[in-house]
Amino acid sequence: MGLQTDTDWPHLARAIELAEQGRGLVSPNPLVGAVVARDARILGEGFHASLGGPHAEREALAACAGADLSGATLYVSLEPCCHEGKTPPCTDAILEAGVQRVVVASDDPSEKASGRGLGILRDEGLEVEVADGDILRRARLLNQPFRKHARTGRPHVTLKTAMTLDGKVATKTGDSRWISDEASRARAHRWRAEVDAVAVGIGTALADDPRLTARIDAVARQPRRVVFDSTGRLPLSSQLVRGAHDVPLIVVVSRAANRIDTDALTGAGAGVLVAAGANEHARVRSALDQLGADGVTSLLLEGGPRLAGAFLDAGEIDELRLFMAPLVLGGRSARGVLEGTGGERISDAVSATDIDCERIDSDLLLSARLQEW
Repeated sequence: MGLQTDTDWPHLARAIELAEQGRGLVSPNPLVGAVVARDARILGEGFHASLGGPHAEREALAACAGADLSGATLYVSLEPCCHEGKTPPCTDAILEAGVQRVVVASDDPSEKASGRGLGILRDEGLEVEVADGDILRRARLLNQPFRKHARTGRPHVTLKTAMTLDGKVATKTGDSRWISDEASRARAHRWRAEVDAVAVGIGTALADDPRLTARIDAVARQPRRVVFDSTGRLPLSSQLVRGAHDVPLIVVVSRAANRIDTDALTGAGAGVLVAAGANEHARVRSALDQLGADGVTSLLLEGGPRLAGAFLDAGEIDELRLFMAPLVLGGRSARGVLEGTGGERISDAVSATDIDCERIDSDLLLSARLQEW
């Protein structure tokens, strides 16, 4: 159903804008914003600000400060919940408030929702409308991790890397520090603070000895660190293992991993996840299934090329974020962005649905969406 009044679109756009303020604060819950308005006048607004805290609808209704809401409309970026979770159902609060109309920007694909809340509101006599077109897509794109996890059980995966103008991410000796500039690296730390987990392959872990933490001010929580390490080679002396008691570390191994090594990792505070499958991309899917079951809805994949290629072969890269530095490296043996099996023909290539370009100091940030949920 399309929107019916001239004020519907700007109020929904405002609800989406409000929802963004919860990024990095509410996972595995979705980002949600809400506005209560009568015609063009906003009576109250709010957003979901913390996991376990009030939902956007309740915040917006509370902000109305006891005003008479007869004839008012509630605009919300996501279908209101109707189930008891960490907070009571939002449908109850909407019915108690006395609004007469609810306009929703996007659906909730999770099993507990899928239109049930809207059906309850309609059954109680409220006018309910769902957006279409551009505003619907904007609202869905806001919650891609939540939507993918709800539909597949696996986390949304964003591949982030820095490359030269000729597409290289490391020299033939493995040196990659630093291709991107300081401003680009600061952006990447902000992304870490917004996701549930950050992942690298064992090659990157051995070469760089990273911490994989978000080193910016005011981090609400650190992401889980994940290392894909089929044989359990991650040294106990690495920064990742030494910090495992402070920030969770998960080492993904195959069935070929030595039990002595995995027990040592467990004893040092790391979690060990055994991924099943006859090849790398099958083990990627197995690992993502298990991470998703453990509440990981978003994963930032930071390297290296072999692991990134396995994710691509598995069809599990949803978005690319590529920092392109003004450098030309050359070299037949220098590492490219993606390895793996790949396609044999151009027709086998994955097509991006969106491409954006942004200048960050001396770098260009290319963002491409490969899948939408």
